[in-house]
Amino acid sequence: MMKSIWIVDDDDSIRWVLEKALAREGLETRSFTSPEEVLHALEEDVPQVLVSDIRMNGNSGLDLLQTVKQRLPSLPVIIMTAFSDLDSAVAAFKGGAFEYLAKPFDLSKAVELIRRALEESAREATVEQTQDAATEILGHALAMQEVFRAIGRLSQSSVTVLITGESGSGKELVARALHKHSPRVNQPFIALNTAAIPKDLLESELFGHERGAFTGAQAARRGRFEQAEGGTLFLDEIGDMPFDLQTRLLRVLSDGHFYRVGGHQPMKANVRLIAATHQHLEERVKEGVFREDLFHRLNVIRLRVPSLRERREDIPLLAKHFLAQSAKQLGVDAKRLSDHALHFISHLEFPGNVRQLENLCNWITVMAPGQVVEVADLPAELLPVHSEPATHKSGAVDALPVSVLPQHGRSWGDALELEASAMLSQDVAEVMDKLGREFETILIKAALKHTHGRKNDAAIRLGIGRNTISRKIQELGIEGVKDE
Repeated sequence: MMKSIWIVDDDDSIRWVLEKALAREGLETRSFTSPEEVLHALEEDVPQVLVSDIRMNGNSGLDLLQTVKQRLPSLPVIIMTAFSDLDSAVAAFKGGAFEYLAKPFDLSKAVELIRRALEESAREATVEQTQDAATEILGHALAMQEVFRAIGRLSQSSVTVLITGESGSGKELVARALHKHSPRVNQPFIALNTAAIPKDLLESELFGHERGAFTGAQAARRGRFEQAEGGTLFLDEIGDMPFDLQTRLLRVLSDGHFYRVGGHQPMKANVRLIAATHQHLEERVKEGVFREDLFHRLNVIRLRVPSLRERREDIPLLAKHFLAQSAKQLGVDAKRLSDHALHFISHLEFPGNVRQLENLCNWITVMAPGQVVEVADLPAELLPVHSEPATHKSGAVDALPVSVLPQHGRSWGDALELEASAMLSQDVAEVMDKLGREFETILIKAALKHTHGRKNDAAIRLGIGRNTISRKIQELGIEGVKDE
């Protein structure tokens, strides 16, 4: 059940207007005349969204914002401020406000802003619920639900699993989830990236060595198999394992015994093996660089982790999580992507998958100038090379990086379909209206840019009437129009 929207303002008329407008939208409200009343009410209840004036008798709205953010860091707070009070608006953003509402405000825009805050609150709740359920892995896309179902089906088993997927897609997270939801959960989870260890050291890393087994072996050492005894051993990038070591690994999987390097006493291995690779092992087998019998031993259960491109609807959820995570690590307030910035990154190709998105969020936390991050604040390599992309006579844009241009023959219609699908999957209200407004805004802005802000010329180019474009410019809040 959705909680109510709290309104705090010492102006009776403001409270009354907002109450009536939100009631017409079927939204429940609760009103307060001072920050003190809100703080008292928070002892028994919490709102879905808080809308507060910035200047009131007693404590200010900024003081209230600071206190609320300490108690409820994920609660969206909208600060109402006088139109001319720019310093207050900046202070509100620094304090972690979701958005500010300039007085006097258009009532329909105020309601729309509150609806956006409600959507943000719902996303926050989803992140928290998902983290509570399984802190190691996030996602609501159908492709990820298949992975979750497989983890659930394997929860009572210790069978060998082969995880496939592109680099950075989260294969180790899936392996950790398999361990966490297995009968071995209270035993060790040991991970080893076989591609990251030099070939001459990998055997010792896996199986350990006896004292004096080779130069520098001053003492006996346990390998990863011994460290993982009773638990799970995760071997990442198994496709890069040297051929002779593949033979030793096959022997362990066959009879459950191994020898330390330089050792003569067989050691028993009670370990569940999970392997992962970004390569096509069948092709490696055909090339003669991966043992076919080992492949069949590993390929008992295969789990494929989808690329981030296959689960774009998860990008907002993941970005929110990573921004909160990096902010916590640095001890700062979490930054928030604007709707346009979120839309922009949701359509990037992300060849580095989830790891690349996480790195981007870390960069944003450190480098982006404001609390609300716009497209222009993102790393330069993700943006158009020039502010005005070069266009050939054929109309082809050549100034955008590969990650921004349509991929695999996608048209702008495909991008629109992706956006619509993402919004529908997130239960966004009034999708047709929102996408229609965005479509009209892009067209009119493009035409105005082409005509250097001349409204009448833009109308002619678009094939619409002068009165129509004037009305649209006003409705959509488009700026930079020249009087003619």
